[in-house]
Amino acid sequence: MEQLIFLPGAAGKTEVWEPIARGLSHAGTRQFVTWPGFGGAPADPTVHGLDDLVRRVTAEITAPTMLLGQSMGGLIALRACLSAPALVRGLVLSVTSGGIDVAALGASDWRPQFARENPGVPRWFLDARDDISAMLRHVAVPTLLLWGDADEISPVAVGRRLAELLPNAELVVIAGGAHDLVSTHALEVLPHIERHLRQVAAFAPR
Repeated sequence: MEQLIFLPGAAGKTEVWEPIARGLSHAGTRQFVTWPGFGGAPADPTVHGLDDLVRRVTAEITAPTMLLGQSMGGLIALRACLSAPALVRGLVLSVTSGGIDVAALGASDWRPQFARENPGVPRWFLDARDDISAMLRHVAVPTLLLWGDADEISPVAVGRRLAELLPNAELVVIAGGAHDLVSTHALEVLPHIERHLRQVAAFAPR
């Protein structure tokens, strides 16, 4: 049975995906991944960077999988797909940086405020500037990009750039959506994810 793995952003709030997980008709198992040291989750002394979070996700992939990532979770989903391409059938990425230069595309610098509001967040995360733009052409799986036109952290220009870099991507822009798009606009987002999952299933190898 295909599984659905939901990845939160840096706030570590797995609940942002719950309205989507409940609403989907997909029969696959739902799994929510947490990030050690983020959002109140206990720290893990073996986690020192994004590479460790990617390994945490790929270790959970035990069957053909759809990865659904929000913000930082989208970057990790992309990297996990590159690490385990045989098992990742498709991606749903919401308002992610995608490992590209978002500042050049008009994104505001949210890190100082985030650090003030989350004093326990790992320093390595705040200092990370992951650039995987040159690798994105290797992400061949069908990818749905979800953006809101009111997101200052990851503006629509970021989604457009990712749609150019990813070889099999579709961008959907939701009017009025901000960085918490998948929870605040779940009813609008849900049909697009349903359609994407059906399309992925239709072309999956038997």
